[in-house]
Amino acid sequence: MKRLKGTQMAREDVTYPPLDVLKPVAENLWIVDSGPQEAMGLSLPVRMTVIRLSNGDVWLHSPTRYNAELRREIETLGPIRHLVAPNIAHWTHLKGWQGGCPAAKTSAAPKLRQRPQVRKAGIRLDRDLTDSPPDDWGGEIEQAVIPGGAGFHEVAFLHRPTRTLILTDLIQNLEPEKLPLGTRLFARLTGVAAPDGEAPAYLRFVVRLRRKEAQDAVSRMIAWNPDRIIFSHGRWFERDGTANLKRAFAWLMG
Repeated sequence: MKRLKGTQMAREDVTYPPLDVLKPVAENLWIVDSGPQEAMGLSLPVRMTVIRLSNGDVWLHSPTRYNAELRREIETLGPIRHLVAPNIAHWTHLKGWQGGCPAAKTSAAPKLRQRPQVRKAGIRLDRDLTDSPPDDWGGEIEQAVIPGGAGFHEVAFLHRPTRTLILTDLIQNLEPEKLPLGTRLFARLTGVAAPDGEAPAYLRFVVRLRRKEAQDAVSRMIAWNPDRIIFSHGRWFERDGTANLKRAFAWLMG
């Protein structure tokens, strides 16, 4: 029993409970906090963003772990029609959601379908995302592809009605007090996670390999003038979105 309690406490220390439930952010915009997710030797909090489009369809960005209760809660908003895999890492929970939402279309970051792990997992990808949003959500959501070396791409989205920028890994904001000391030190020494509201060191390296194109994409994001920024790992930015965006990408734009 003590061991179970310790495990539960560790989950809550790292993550942002309550987990696997809808949390309202703004009109037609929610988040779902989940995790911890194991990545590159770390246990990280992870987050999904949920948007209800004007036609009633529901859009899931970076789906977190699937369970039927969460799916039913989301379906009270409307039918789940879109699953979005926004970069080369955030696709691992797609299969569960595809099974639970067979009518949903899956849209993926460029080159994701070419990754051996994705093919081996049998993930269905219905279309590749570009800098131009598809007609399904183009009236409400803008998007831009941030490229990098080694096949890296991340697609950024702006929910225009709420001026909310939605990223995945290009900004992380892991709160040191929520991480065990060993994890905190490992993250800083290896650069695999960012505790300061910017990209981790390894992503800064790969994005710099296509610096000019990445700068153009980030310039587009800054021009969107977002009020808030939601991302997958750590405490997201509830206010001062544009100022935080400029600060977070100073390593690229300076």
